[in-house]
Amino acid sequence: MRASRLLRILLVLQNRGRVTTLQLATELEVARRTVMRDIDALTEAGLPIVVHRGNAGGVELGFNYQSRLIGLAEDEAEALGVILALPKSLLAALGIESAGRLACDKLVESMPGIVRLRIRQAQRRFRFSAELGDPPDLRVSALAAAIRDSAITRIHAKSASPRTIHPIALECRPAGWAVIDALEPRCPIPLNECGDINISARRFAALPEINDSPT
Repeated sequence: MRASRLLRILLVLQNRGRVTTLQLATELEVARRTVMRDIDALTEAGLPIVVHRGNAGGVELGFNYQSRLIGLAEDEAEALGVILALPKSLLAALGIESAGRLACDKLVESMPGIVRLRIRQAQRRFRFSAELGDPPDLRVSALAAAIRDSAITRIHAKSASPRTIHPIALECRPAGWAVIDALEPRCPIPLNECGDINISARRFAALPEINDSPT
């Protein structure tokens, strides 16, 4: 368990630069005292850990220490994000679901910043709470494209009362897919209630992306 935590600390410092021990303790769900002991262990192992004191202090890796994985193209990073977001039912059946989630976190953390951002973005956009079973609905890929492009979309497009939505995410649920509308984000719309879909060439103002790097 400690070896896993040490690796996670190393990856965080490598990818984010200076962070506080409180930030590390919160993310790792341990006490600050534990983080300090881990920092001492990394230093004793020969890693160039620099500790800054005071209100603007924190810890960081010195001497431009780097050990990054090769970067991924934008679509590859998105695909990896979706893969990592898939349900871990097979791992749960084997009793290693927790280990699998930790492995996923470490893999993402080891990526360069822009790749890590794309992966997290994909995980926010495409969500899964159920395994896929039925053949894919062509409307899913159309909505996925609309989400990427922030394209204004109409559902029930051929009805007498079409509805305009701003799609920002897709969620796979036990009852099937649902689309998240930025205009009413707390009321996901089941795909089986969307009817015909029309993707407009017009764009809506996209929500600001959440950067996982500290400010």
